[in-house]
Amino acid sequence: MADSDLENIKNNPQLNDVKTVPVVKKILTKNNKKADEIRKYFEDNDITVINLMSSPGSGKTTLLEHLSEIADFRFGVIEGDLETNRDAQRLRDKGVVSIQIQTGSACHLDAFMVEKGVANLPIDGLEVCFIENVGNLVCPASYDVGAHYNIVLVSIPEGESKVEKYPVMFRKADLVLFTKVDLLPYFEYDLQKEKEAVKRLKPDADILEVSIKDKESLKKVADWIRGRIKN
Repeated sequence: MADSDLENIKNNPQLNDVKTVPVVKKILTKNNKKADEIRKYFEDNDITVINLMSSPGSGKTTLLEHLSEIADFRFGVIEGDLETNRDAQRLRDKGVVSIQIQTGSACHLDAFMVEKGVANLPIDGLEVCFIENVGNLVCPASYDVGAHYNIVLVSIPEGESKVEKYPVMFRKADLVLFTKVDLLPYFEYDLQKEKEAVKRLKPDADILEVSIKDKESLKKVADWIRGRIKN
């Protein structure tokens, strides 16, 4: 459990009591051990794991659909949602190996849930495994799911200040994608200000603008991932 995670717990009035903090720390310690096992499994098979996080509707599944058409690497997906297997089926329809995890009432994936997906994921020929987390800008940031990299999406229609309102999420990001940028003319959105907010929280985070209508922007995402593939 990272010191920053413990600090977030201590600063939460609902969690900050003498009983809750040790319990949460124990839970996250067990989770992190399992996440390390997952990471090692994928490393032994030369597969890079990327955790996709965002609020609902920012375009995680749509991004993966379009990457399946242009990426020069083969990937599979462990898909997290509270209910239904719609997103996993969308990806299967594109020829992508995809395993659905239904979390029920849980607002995030954890390493133990991901382990179940890993057990059913055919990995032959895969170079990348995406873990598409539950749509939520709070809980997923606190749980290591065995990924090597974290990509956080934030879409233009969500409005400004998402970065500043949810700093824990963006401090975890290796890459921040501003999605649906083709809609910028229709919203009052200061993109440069939001990019600066990212850099204040995570100076070494990469930032890309994405529109599914612009294949060059999608290619830049694919190139970023290609540059981090293990083999």
